[in-house]
Amino acid sequence: MTHEFELPDVGEGVAEGEIVNWLVEPGDTVEEDQPVAEVETDKAVVDVPSPVDGTVAERRAEAGEMVPVGDVFIVFDTDGDGDGDGTAAETEPETEAEPESVTDTDAEGTDRVFAAPSARRLARERGVDISAVEGADPSGRITAADVRAHTEETQAETSDSVESAVQPVDESEAVTATTAASTSERADRERTLAVPATRKLAAEEGVDIDAVPTDEQRDGEPFVAAEQIEAYTERQQAAQAADARALQPGGQEKRVPYQGIRRTIGQQMERSKFTAPHVTHHDEVDVTELVETRDDLKQDAEERGVSLTYMPFVMKAVVAALQDHPYLNASLDESAEEIVLKHYYNVGVAVATDAGLMVPVIDDVDRKGLLQLSSEMNELVTKARDREITREEMQGGTFTITNFGAVGGEYATPIINHPESAILGLGEIKEKPRVIDGEIVPRKVMTLSLSIDHRVIDGAVAGAFTNTVKQYLNNPTRLLL
Repeated sequence: MTHEFELPDVGEGVAEGEIVNWLVEPGDTVEEDQPVAEVETDKAVVDVPSPVDGTVAERRAEAGEMVPVGDVFIVFDTDGDGDGDGTAAETEPETEAEPESVTDTDAEGTDRVFAAPSARRLARERGVDISAVEGADPSGRITAADVRAHTEETQAETSDSVESAVQPVDESEAVTATTAASTSERADRERTLAVPATRKLAAEEGVDIDAVPTDEQRDGEPFVAAEQIEAYTERQQAAQAADARALQPGGQEKRVPYQGIRRTIGQQMERSKFTAPHVTHHDEVDVTELVETRDDLKQDAEERGVSLTYMPFVMKAVVAALQDHPYLNASLDESAEEIVLKHYYNVGVAVATDAGLMVPVIDDVDRKGLLQLSSEMNELVTKARDREITREEMQGGTFTITNFGAVGGEYATPIINHPESAILGLGEIKEKPRVIDGEIVPRKVMTLSLSIDHRVIDGAVAGAFTNTVKQYLNNPTRLLL
């Protein structure tokens, strides 16, 4: 019977997804829960597993194509459950089953594995059975780190058993097997068998018959049929057409689809910039004592397994300043025409990833110490860059910090993470000359760029907030008060 598989919601609450990569080809045999495609939502790439055992009959979307949730994007051929031969099964009408959910959090009682896409991908690359991996997360979710740990644990056991498991193999048999395998896989053969009509077709199409893939053999030699020439020609023409569409006639431009995460980021930026009148306040602060304090604590943090950066200090300084200047920890409810002052402090940290800018949010910064903040932030940053972060882990922020100084910049005009009312940009810490007690001395200086929603925050308030942040960064011991 045929099973038409509709693109599921994949737990992200989106209306469509982009087929980033197909993991199966038509004719491939698949098992239930085996990933068949990588689908990109607005914030992550997820593996979509097969809901059934069977064979891939048809793929109804190309890689790079946007597919609405609920549309059939792949079709499987499955075995019938009733008695009798295949012909009877084909002629008898069957009641269509309800679509099955293919998210990792299926109902209890199934054997599905709750695993991140990067974990599944790594497991496939290392030949690891994902169901055999134990997740360290209390929820049971398996990450790439769990797969790596499982590989390391089993490697020693495997190496101990390899020597006893190896059986002597006849050398001639091994050579024959290797030759057969390589012949069937290569598409650059020196000799190919074909009937004259097939060779004529290849010549007419301008196809090198030795380059056409085939698994069929005649008298021990690769054999190519006319159908394979036609299929190969169609694939080549499709690839050439795709290249032609990607390049302008002059060859000087390339068009990249504006979709997925990049489109979501763009829409958010556009909404913020055209909704909130932005004003950016620039300043700089002497952070020599902060640099020394962080250097003093860095070794202690490493002994506790934590990589301590400057960001946790900045987060604590920002929250202390937000408590003194609450309008920077606010949002504007336009429908109710009210400014919402928030008495909780969830700080977002902008992270540059291969897919674009993401903003993980650390909740309740005012209630956490430097090491806990550093640990949570490092974990969320890693998850964002590995595309394992969830939508919930990027929501609920009240203020955002972006560190453009990591790439060497000093000043910028950061765009507010709407519906927040402000965002603080950090420049690179540089050694600059400063006058202290009448003498010019080198000091560590950080630049600050604060963008505000001028509907909610006045310039004077922005300046006062920045001055408070500077006081804490200039003398980090004040954070102990």
